[in-house]
Amino acid sequence: VSSSGRMGRFTVWDYVVFAAMLLISAIIGIYYAFVGGGQKTSKDFLMAGRSMSALPVALSLTASFMSAVTVLGTPAEIYRYGAIFCIFAITYGLVVLCSAEIFLPVFYKLGITSTYEYLELRFNKYLRLCGTVLFIIQTTLYTGIVIYAPALALNQVTGFDLWGAVVATGVVCTFYCTLGGLKAVVWTDVFQVGIMVAGFSSVIIRAVVVQEGIGRIVNDSYHGGRLNFWDFDPNPLQRHTFWTIVIGGTFTWTGIYGVNQSQVQRYIACKNRFHAKLSLYINLVGLWAILVCATLCGLALYSIYKDCDPWTANQVSALDQLMPYLVLDIMRDFPGVPGLFVASAYSGTLSTVSSSINALAAVTVEDLIKPHFKSLSEKKLSWISMGMSLFYGGVCIAMAAVASLLGALLQAALSIFGMVGGPLLGLFALGILCSFANGIGAFVGLVSGFIISLWVGIGSQIYPPLPERTKPLPLSTVGCNISSGNFTSTEIPLTTVFSTSGAERPALADNWYSLSYLYFSTLGTLVTVVVGIIISLLTGTSFRVVIECKVEVLNWKPFTMADEGIDNPAFSHIEMDIASDKNKANGLHI
Repeated sequence: VSSSGRMGRFTVWDYVVFAAMLLISAIIGIYYAFVGGGQKTSKDFLMAGRSMSALPVALSLTASFMSAVTVLGTPAEIYRYGAIFCIFAITYGLVVLCSAEIFLPVFYKLGITSTYEYLELRFNKYLRLCGTVLFIIQTTLYTGIVIYAPALALNQVTGFDLWGAVVATGVVCTFYCTLGGLKAVVWTDVFQVGIMVAGFSSVIIRAVVVQEGIGRIVNDSYHGGRLNFWDFDPNPLQRHTFWTIVIGGTFTWTGIYGVNQSQVQRYIACKNRFHAKLSLYINLVGLWAILVCATLCGLALYSIYKDCDPWTANQVSALDQLMPYLVLDIMRDFPGVPGLFVASAYSGTLSTVSSSINALAAVTVEDLIKPHFKSLSEKKLSWISMGMSLFYGGVCIAMAAVASLLGALLQAALSIFGMVGGPLLGLFALGILCSFANGIGAFVGLVSGFIISLWVGIGSQIYPPLPERTKPLPLSTVGCNISSGNFTSTEIPLTTVFSTSGAERPALADNWYSLSYLYFSTLGTLVTVVVGIIISLLTGTSFRVVIECKVEVLNWKPFTMADEGIDNPAFSHIEMDIASDKNKANGLHI
């Protein structure tokens, strides 16, 4: 095992590879700014003129969902906690199924730009405003961390310039979002997914060569307890078990895939409903591929460092620095390859940030500007959309600067806002699945779901769950050729911290706040739905009348319906027709 003296550093070639990635992304933006007459209307800019086909959209969905946090974090997660993370493959399948069969048909048929428009059509404009504001706060917070965290990890290991990287990625991202609109975002994502897979593959191939075959990697992982796939402990307090990942993970990710503007906006941009659904199902294959890559990387990490863990030996100061450390360690004789890996991590960042910027612009234009300034021409609106992209690009770079000052605080704020996803998902589920839910019920449900989520979330930030809940696997530093004085220093404080905190922890901390982080969304969603239904039934007219009206409405068909798949029974057709007639020209009826 190399000591830090012989570790590679960044060479000119690595910077060249990285710069090439940024340059190609920028060129794609310029291309879509001018091809086909540029971005004439705000619909062209924000929805790609509803003309995309399934494959690029699918890759784009995969890319933006996989940020640099995935490239750096998932392998480290598997190194530390084992391959049970793979159970997410099942979760992804369920999430895509829910999104494609429940949420997509509704959003696509209504022909909306912003998912929050639906809340106004179904409930009232105040709920729409709630949704929009929550989304804007959550996304700006998230983007700040997504830009800053990986930059920091890569900087500390490779000496890759921190602010140079942050500003370069931010500026390039803003540049192609502002010029090329959603089309540029989608096509740069396609390119970036290629880079991410290339980066992962190079690490896996090289690790297999170093370890003389994949058999040895699997064997080491097996003996190190890293292949812990089957953990059917039903206890909701355990961090990762089969149930927390499948149930909790499904709710958490459906909040992102089913109703989050940055994802929905893309599949709504498809030519027709078939392409939109297809894009989600192809994207599932992409998600699985990335998951397999990340898992293999994590197992390779363990196999190579099983006798000398760089984290406990103080070679790296955080777990997400393990991947870059590994890359420099095994790739030091290959100029340009570490650059490819860094480019793949930043591709993750770029794709996530670009979709956030575009989604923020869309939400701002559709939900905050259009309703108040009805007289704006399409040309003006497309200019305003571009201006908003530019503005949010600046905001994201600013948030990265904030993240550098308030690292842990912002991380906490983000996990707290991650809890917004649950209640929002509950709000949409209520609207789509419960025909009798009304505005009052929905609002009270949203607020109560929010309060419960925040309570658990903030509690778990103050009292982090104990190790027996998170179950970290053993790491060893036996084979390190470093003086042993180095790493005892990190071991001692940990034990003292836990023994003292054990005494002062209230009973609530170990039972309620220790809930697996994956269940936060589930809790928020269920509370919102249940409270929403109860309040709606209490405030609504008598239950039976509503049902009877609904049945009559469903049977009455004002025009022969085109074949559009199974209609969602929770929507009365009257509601649909208003939206459909308005958008007939868009080829909504396939």
